[in-house]
Amino acid sequence: MTNQLTMQLDFVPVEEFYFALTLAVKTLEDIDRPGLAETVGNRLKEKFGQSSTVAAAKQNNFNYVFRIQGIDNTPANQLVISLSDWQGKLRFSSDYGWTLDVNRHPVRTEKFDQRPEFCQKLKFYFQDLLQVPIIQE
Repeated sequence: MTNQLTMQLDFVPVEEFYFALTLAVKTLEDIDRPGLAETVGNRLKEKFGQSSTVAAAKQNNFNYVFRIQGIDNTPANQLVISLSDWQGKLRFSSDYGWTLDVNRHPVRTEKFDQRPEFCQKLKFYFQDLLQVPIIQE
């Protein structure tokens, strides 16, 4: 298994945030390591500018949302990921393995069991992109 993830990120600016995020975006993993969320947030800000949401709460300072090209998320017609801080933890979230049914309720897809592997690949990808040690050996 390769840890490299070939994909194209399309940053979702704050003006488009509510059109991109769906009810199917669920937490992949929270990483609780002192200073990691702040460091990642600073690097994301340097690279992409203002985050996709303007957080008003103490427990959350940033949320960067990306549409992903090059990863199959069928039956969903798009793939969205989110990097945020939540109560001091770095949170990876995505709709990978989820879709919305006709009533707009989130339902698992056949890719649901692949979410941990997908998250691991995302961590490697962002570790390389941001030059921040996200994965601890």
